[in-house]
Amino acid sequence: MKRPPNKPAAAAEAAGPAETTASAGVPDPRPGGTEPAARPPLFRRPVIRTGIRWKISIAIAAVGALIAVTLSLVVHNAARVSMLDNTRDVQMDRVLLAQRWYETTKNKEPRFGAKIDDRELPRELRRLTAQHRQGTYVVDDGDGPPEVWAAVPTTDGHVLSLRIQFTGRTATVLGDLNRALIIGSVSVVFGGCALGVLVGGQISRRLRKAASAAATVAAGRTEVRVRDAIGGVVRDETDDLARAVDALTDALHERIEAERRVTADIAHELRTPVTGLLTAAELLPPGRPSELVRDRAQAMRTLVEDVLEVARLDGASERAELQEIALGEFVSRRVALLNPDVRVQVVHESWVATDPRRLERILLNLLTNAVKYGAAPVEVTVEGRVVRVRDHGPGFPEALLRDGPSRFRTGASDRAGTGHGLGLTIAAGQARVLGARLTFRNA
Repeated sequence: MKRPPNKPAAAAEAAGPAETTASAGVPDPRPGGTEPAARPPLFRRPVIRTGIRWKISIAIAAVGALIAVTLSLVVHNAARVSMLDNTRDVQMDRVLLAQRWYETTKNKEPRFGAKIDDRELPRELRRLTAQHRQGTYVVDDGDGPPEVWAAVPTTDGHVLSLRIQFTGRTATVLGDLNRALIIGSVSVVFGGCALGVLVGGQISRRLRKAASAAATVAAGRTEVRVRDAIGGVVRDETDDLARAVDALTDALHERIEAERRVTADIAHELRTPVTGLLTAAELLPPGRPSELVRDRAQAMRTLVEDVLEVARLDGASERAELQEIALGEFVSRRVALLNPDVRVQVVHESWVATDPRRLERILLNLLTNAVKYGAAPVEVTVEGRVVRVRDHGPGFPEALLRDGPSRFRTGASDRAGTGHGLGLTIAAGQARVLGARLTFRNA
């Protein structure tokens, strides 16, 4: 038979009303090796993911645009006011020159475009000249270019006025200024965007490196340092966050390691007296009381061995010894030896690279849980790289489906109510060593 390329690990599943699934070769996304099945919500709020790079770019561009527009308006208004004031001064000089010409000549003809008693003279200048005062006035109604008026009273009781539209060279200069301001504003916005992309990109890269390193730590590689992963010599908030995560990781690792050592030490110290108790129980005379003592002693020994195995799995030092096996054939033989009453169906055979001893341990614990706490019939189905163990019991408790198996935590009135919670915990730990995914669900 020609074997396909090696594939990591194998999978298992148990269902009934209670169903457990362990899929090989797929990294487990949650601590504890379980992936509970949650009911999807009817309505989901749309989520828009935007990187911090673009947020910073947009913020800098928005601030730059606001500043550029504000400064442009200020400069435009200041330049316009200055040009209007200059035009008013020029008009006043011209109308005064026209006044001197008018009053010193005999024909009384106004020069330089001035007019006598112009009917279109603004009322403000009429009131001003009525008080024998001279002045200028700007008419800007928004329909066209502004008009600059200058008026001065004459000695013979008339009003000499001069007006000019704010066009020509002055308007050209103002238009050139406006174009320069627009170009400058656009340049500031694009420059702000580029600066934001640069600064935000550096921050985003450091945060992505920190997130990747934190995910690696969460996967069990506690030797990874987030601070070393982000690199750099600048001390900023990202650096502080990385150091805090490293400190938190160290504290949690030390606490978990201390708890693991205590658990392992207690179980190891109990192994010898429990073994002696089991040996002594074998020496008791035949009878029902002796059988009860031997049964309880054996149960205690099994519990101690399970606790030791959990402690070893928690140590993250376990390594799988991979061998290439035909998954369907392997499961069929092992299930026949473990429990001949369980029916095995191989839907599709598949070759996988896995640790046979650990896979057998997973099968044993899943079958034991299904037979002991579930209900017949118990069925095992092999489909490719997935093994499904299904029973028809009351189902798993909600806490297990939500959080996964946990040692010494069982339900009060469900299928796990009489156990210690170690069987499924060990199965999840062994699946994690194999790189498999172990999931639980109720049908």
